[in-house]
Amino acid sequence: MSNAPTRAEIIIGALPFIQAFRGTTVVVKYGGNAMVDPELTATVIQDVILMALVGMQPVVVHGGGPQIDEAMKSSGLTPTFVQGLRVTDAGTMRIVERVLVGEINQGIVAQIGKLGGSAIGLSGKDGGLIRVRKAPPKTGADGQVLDLGLVGEVTGVDPRPIRTLLAAGYIPVVAPTAGDETGATYNINADLVAGEIAAALTAEKLVLLTDTDGVLDRQGRLLSTLTLQDVERLKGDGTITKGMLP
Repeated sequence: MSNAPTRAEIIIGALPFIQAFRGTTVVVKYGGNAMVDPELTATVIQDVILMALVGMQPVVVHGGGPQIDEAMKSSGLTPTFVQGLRVTDAGTMRIVERVLVGEINQGIVAQIGKLGGSAIGLSGKDGGLIRVRKAPPKTGADGQVLDLGLVGEVTGVDPRPIRTLLAAGYIPVVAPTAGDETGATYNINADLVAGEIAAALTAEKLVLLTDTDGVLDRQGRLLSTLTLQDVERLKGDGTITKGMLP
């Protein structure tokens, strides 16, 4: 006989969790290389749909770094990063918006629908969801101060568009771009957008999905807990770098 748990046993074991989080909002940040694997993508989307089916209110915020890198290289552009943030000129911003809003966001919404869920995609521009300003210059590894271009910082979130979609039974899927009062469009780090949206919604949980086990030290060992002091030390010695920095 197999010792593997039956589906019924799995569901029974999950009941306390389902009961505890029924009716709560959970923000799921999904991005990076975890979006490239089709099998992993399908699993993530199935889990998000299951969360909605058992009474939770999932909100998906996605990134798309690898896909943007590929699109830039196809256009003859070289991705450049400073402190984990993509330097974004006007040409890069057009690619970023096309990939994030026109391709990835629509693709996730379509896949949710294909697998039996109901989703609506939006960016920070829609319904005034995200207020943004230009991010200040950052210091590069060589000590040079660099203008990041069209990289934005979140100055506020209006949760009403997302709450409207949740109340109507939809899973909101948010692309991390937004416009300022001048009409300029900005590229925003998806982790920061997910955190700001979770705070504005007073979400019960913020789940950051990644294709790594977590923050690893230089020997590849998992660091299960971190203090603010630990984070600063690990940034200083180069353990925390690139996309981990924001």
